[in-house]
Amino acid sequence: MKGLAKGLGVLLLAFGAHLSWADNESELETVPYVDVYQYVGKWYEIARLPQIFQPACTAVTADYGLNDDGTLSVFNFCRILHPKYGFPISVQGTAVPLDDTNSKLAVSFFDGKTNGNYWVLELDPAYQWSLVGDPDRSSLYILSRTPQLNEAIVDELLELAVTKHGYNIDHIIMTKQLPN
Repeated sequence: MKGLAKGLGVLLLAFGAHLSWADNESELETVPYVDVYQYVGKWYEIARLPQIFQPACTAVTADYGLNDDGTLSVFNFCRILHPKYGFPISVQGTAVPLDDTNSKLAVSFFDGKTNGNYWVLELDPAYQWSLVGDPDRSSLYILSRTPQLNEAIVDELLELAVTKHGYNIDHIIMTKQLPN
């Protein structure tokens, strides 16, 4: 069982940030500014594009905190296969804003051995939901402050992912969450 846990932990690698860096970074539009003081806290994953480091993840959450040096702490959690009874997996990391807008972050896990992009593409003015991706469009996440998000908002964010940001969402996964 410990071998399985270690194997799944390795598969999770970045668990919320994609592992590759793209040449077309300037082509993907992000929000003009993210207030990190409002962004920190718990987020629930509502939907995602498939990622090798999230095998059968359910009940996915991300907790962000503000570090003294201006970076963000990252704590990602999921349960494998079942949102209540599934095997729990977590990973900790650090996110570093790449510019003064705070909308583009470099995320590292495993003491900097694994790096990825975390770009905020759309953000609710009240910081209740967020659309996050990466410049090569291989990762996409809809995040919410609550375990469920209004279906109309989800549909709108998926439409923006396609029409505004150039994503292919044919394989989008709706994340199973426990109700509040």
